[in-house]
Amino acid sequence: MWKDRLSALAKDRLPAEAAETWIELFQPGIRLAFSGPGPRVARLGGNPALPPEMEWPGWPDNGPLNFIAEVDCAALPREFLSIPLPAEGTLLFFYFDGERQPGYPDPALLENIEGSRVIFVPAGTAVTERTPPADLDPYPSVDLFAEVVATAPEREHLLLDQTRTASGATLAEAVQTVLGPGRSGTDVFGELRWDMEKGPFHQIGGFASPVQGPVENEVAAEVLADSWRDPGFAAEAARWVLLAQIDSCQEADMCWGDVGMLYWVIRAEDLAAGRFEAARCTMQCG
Repeated sequence: MWKDRLSALAKDRLPAEAAETWIELFQPGIRLAFSGPGPRVARLGGNPALPPEMEWPGWPDNGPLNFIAEVDCAALPREFLSIPLPAEGTLLFFYFDGERQPGYPDPALLENIEGSRVIFVPAGTAVTERTPPADLDPYPSVDLFAEVVATAPEREHLLLDQTRTASGATLAEAVQTVLGPGRSGTDVFGELRWDMEKGPFHQIGGFASPVQGPVENEVAAEVLADSWRDPGFAAEAARWVLLAQIDSCQEADMCWGDVGMLYWVIRAEDLAAGRFEAARCTMQCG
């Protein structure tokens, strides 16, 4: 079963109540691996197939976006999808990779919403393979295959402060006994995942694998005028779900900051309505 390995590790490393409560929060994620028994479900790099009339996505005043990945919705193991993706069609992910761009802009601007794009191409749409604009080299093409894995909230995710064990402690409180002298916080949950499997952590759906803090919090802070101090911050963060994450990857010559990760998140209501243009991308690195 998809949750068995992480469940066993949690029961071995965490207090019993904390382990059982955390396991109840698990969601399946579709890990995009370099090999697998089924068909190819996604691809990193290469050239995208776009409708002939569609312009190459760009960031005004900065330049064209790099093509990162495509995902074949029909090939995904739908019974394990934690998010309502279309039954057919292709998702295309673009991002402004300043390290590969002439005229590299201020890195602080790279999380601007115009610095990334998600495009959905419905099944049956006429498309042609497109080469990138001049001075924009494509990443090497790497095929990816589906592997179902257990994902869970970790590293200060709001659910760790909102979910209580049978005795009434929050999950964040319940793990203090295993952290050791001088340590605090909820990194222990992330450490379990890192101990269980190695990257790269390319993934569709499920909980994100944050390099720093919760990606939902980062995006909520960006969209709220008063940021973390806004009384609606927790509710706003809870609206966002992971659409995809793409790890730094030697095979595709991708490196995000200091060997970090890209995360595309989207509000649940926008995802349900197929408004993929509303997705936002954020990057974390060590």
